Amino acid sequence: MLEVLFRDDQLVAVHKPSGLLVHRTKLDAGERRWLLQLLRAQLRRRVYPVHRLDKGASGVMLFALQREVASALGELVRGCRLHRTYVAVVRGLPPEAGEIDHPLAKRLDPAELRGDAREKPRRPPRPTLTRYRRLATAELPHRVDRYPTSRYSLLELQPLTGRRHQLRRHLHHLSHPIIGDSSYGTGRHNRLFTQLFGCRRLLLACVELRFDHPLTGAPVTVTAPLADDLAPVLDGLGWTERLPPAWRPGSLPV
Repeated sequence: MLEVLFRDDQLVAVHKPSGLLVHRTKLDAGERRWLLQLLRAQLRRRVYPVHRLDKGASGVMLFALQREVASALGELVRGCRLHRTYVAVVRGLPPEAGEIDHPLAKRLDPAELRGDAREKPRRPPRPTLTRYRRLATAELPHRVDRYPTSRYSLLELQPLTGRRHQLRRHLHHLSHPIIGDSSYGTGRHNRLFTQLFGCRRLLLACVELRFDHPLTGAPVTVTAPLADDLAPVLDGLGWTERLPPAWRPGSLPV
């Protein structure tokens, strides 16, 4: 059963586990379970996803309970007024804080490149901005690249725009890719985390959403602890105590 983090008459937010698609897609045609399907069965009513969360990521996922509310929330997303905070484990030591201001072109999937779609001109890159803050660092006594040790960081991330795979692509651009990212990351570092911590997932999670309620205008904050499958990584790197208590694995949502 999905963990419900927030619910009223118009909205419901749940904790999405890693490895679960939000909805059906041609890119993963063999998948038979989706978050949308499971939540509809659990609540016994239709629900409408408000934003995106990658299959490999975990954390807060917001749904509307009526189509009209979903439309109103969509305006918040397009106006960048749905504020999202993520936590990620990345390779290397980026600066303590900063912004990644790097335009991103629309990423076309193989399913979009059939027939006449190949001849259509691609849109130019769109302005894309991510703010980050370094929460903790660690150095492991393992040679992965040309150095005798390997260094990693725990980042807090806030996407200020909403592009597909924005955080993953921006951190790749910064040369500090997210661990567990098979598309934009580095296989050698991903395999080290599998070897040391048994971790085979993307180390990215949405820990907080903030927005004004589309009907009442009241401020809403939804917080989710990091998933339990991240605990071995955080404990092994000595990072658990560096997180706010509400974000630590096993914490109750507040």
